[in-house]
Amino acid sequence: MDFTFTPQAIPEVLLIEHEIFRDPRGFFIETFRQENFARAGLPPFVQDNHSRSGAHVMRGLHYQAEPMAVGKLVRCLRGRLFDVAVDIRKGSPTFGRHVAVELTEDDTRMLWVPPGFAHGILTLEENTEILYKMTNTYSPAHDRAIRWNDPAIGIAWPVQDVLVSAKDLAAPLLADADNGFVYGA
Repeated sequence: MDFTFTPQAIPEVLLIEHEIFRDPRGFFIETFRQENFARAGLPPFVQDNHSRSGAHVMRGLHYQAEPMAVGKLVRCLRGRLFDVAVDIRKGSPTFGRHVAVELTEDDTRMLWVPPGFAHGILTLEENTEILYKMTNTYSPAHDRAIRWNDPAIGIAWPVQDVLVSAKDLAAPLLADADNGFVYGA
């Protein structure tokens, strides 16, 4: 099956689309094939995570510090979500800028969020389920966050009244974040 890897406004972030075969029984899709992703320059994946959330749940903006930096391949299995990748690489021409994409169970598109980017999701429907592949294992010691509503980043979230964890509410602004990512390093 074919995959299309489309660079976004920040070219390292990719929107990935694939063939979908529908008939009266339902649908069939191939969501991942290592050789296709390797040809597109994506690293191998080592962990899958699956989450379910109610409507208007904010998760993020999360990243892992070096040496446990992680890239994520995000897919919506059920419902709808607003998915955001923020460039946090110091010296990058797009530092502090973001890409935002709506992912749904119907379009089956995926978003590649590379290492050096903070990632956040906002669920737009009840029981939204997200599956994401990771290029590194989760490391609590390296887990970091940036405040989801940092005015310097200026994300136009489609919902303002959101449910946010205490950890994410206490996250620092990008200017104060523990971030060792350097563009081109």
